[in-house]
Amino acid sequence: MVLELYLRNQLEKKDILLMTHIVMGYPSFDDNLRIIEDMVDAGVGLMELQIPFSEPTADGPVILRANQEALKGGATVKECFKFIEKVAGNFDIPFLIMSYYNIPLNYGVKDFVTAMSNCNIRGAIIPDLPPREEGQAYLSAMYDHHLAPILIFSPATSLEGMKDISSFARGFIYCVARSGVTGEDTSFSEELAAFLARCRQGTHLPISLGFGVKEKADIDFLKGKADIAVIGSQTIRVMEQKGIASVGDFIRSLGFTKK
Repeated sequence: MVLELYLRNQLEKKDILLMTHIVMGYPSFDDNLRIIEDMVDAGVGLMELQIPFSEPTADGPVILRANQEALKGGATVKECFKFIEKVAGNFDIPFLIMSYYNIPLNYGVKDFVTAMSNCNIRGAIIPDLPPREEGQAYLSAMYDHHLAPILIFSPATSLEGMKDISSFARGFIYCVARSGVTGEDTSFSEELAAFLARCRQGTHLPISLGFGVKEKADIDFLKGKADIAVIGSQTIRVMEQKGIASVGDFIRSLGFTKK
């Protein structure tokens, strides 16, 4: 897969990559573009673009509020695809859609995947993707368009479960550090290290770690244990507290440099 090859090439040059997350339409699409420019310039390796949804069940209060504000501002799936097409064609990092299954289901799964392909998206993260039987139409469409369905390991996933999930995944695996939602505190501990070691056993793909990554110390802990650190809620907090111009400086403080 194109995405996996990109990641492996980048990992030959770097100890770990950074994936960030924005909610499209929050604070505005123009602000999103500026934030993406600053993040890419600061060394972000890949990025999730979230289509706002009224009930983002995996997201904590920070990203939940961003979803609600984007919807209040009138952000639509159609607008999001127009924005994705613009940024995916203008920046040299992979972009992924992050969404909830209700959105592609209502849009039409095949049409949704075709729209992703037309926008030069590399893959998608859908945390509430239903069990294998219901998800087959989505997975088949993703494979047909050479897009990466990013699937999820949690601490509750058994090793055999990981191997099964990995057989359907492409690009990389998203490992969630703990149960619950995004943005809460995570203990960067021996227990987390053991979970990541089990994830390594469960897949041949690169692995990312998200849910609670907030600072350089967290990323330093993940080096050698994960391939990608994921920061979502914290960048939104920084933007809300210190302004849009502060986001690039925050990313640089994490120790990443542009390739």
